[in-house]
Amino acid sequence: MGVSIPSRLGEHQDLLIFAFYSPTMMSRAACQVIMSVRTSALSAEQRAAQNPWVLSNRALTVFYGCPEMPRLSHYFLPRLLFAKKQILYLDGANQISPLLLARFARERGVDSSSVNSLIRVARAFTCFQLTELVRRVPKTLEKFSADVLIVTALPDLYFDEDVRDREARASFEHALEGLGNVAPLSLSIAVFSDATSFKTKRRDFFQRLRKQADHVVKVESTPDNKLSFTREKNTPLLSA
Repeated sequence: MGVSIPSRLGEHQDLLIFAFYSPTMMSRAACQVIMSVRTSALSAEQRAAQNPWVLSNRALTVFYGCPEMPRLSHYFLPRLLFAKKQILYLDGANQISPLLLARFARERGVDSSSVNSLIRVARAFTCFQLTELVRRVPKTLEKFSADVLIVTALPDLYFDEDVRDREARASFEHALEGLGNVAPLSLSIAVFSDATSFKTKRRDFFQRLRKQADHVVKVESTPDNKLSFTREKNTPLLSA
């Protein structure tokens, strides 16, 4: 599956084409050939702008658009895990599974325990649980020094009609505050949201998340069986 990436940076719009293969199904050399676009001389932020599978350093990136967006997070895991990056995965969409991690290890011919040691998964089944997990991230990082934080179903979980609007809004505000507290830390943050597929009066939650994000990427399916990645927001970051 091909991937076309219109990346709007300033007044210019660049269209990049990437092959869309699971990195677990390919050799490292093949992955590098297909995924790279003359990135050797580029900074980490420039590589992230050109390659949809590279997360920006020390930034909050929101991915949204096509249905079942949380599944897209799976395609980021192999690159991160086999680069020995430690991942804290807050799973509000109930997507990730031990079988998935075991498959990653098996397809790369490594011991599954080495993969499991690099990722910590915490599940949330309610908006209140997800808020608490986000707020606990700084404490969690004291015991598990993650390089990447992935969050799924934010703010999707907060659209639950069984939760009163006032309580949902209060919980969401605490979650945003929690993300704000994590932002100064030296890690990449990626949120995968299916929010735009919901019919809800709480759609402003997603707009609040967009406003707080450093980068916003819209992912859409095209008629020719490709994924288009449009960078809708790109906040330049100061160098360390």
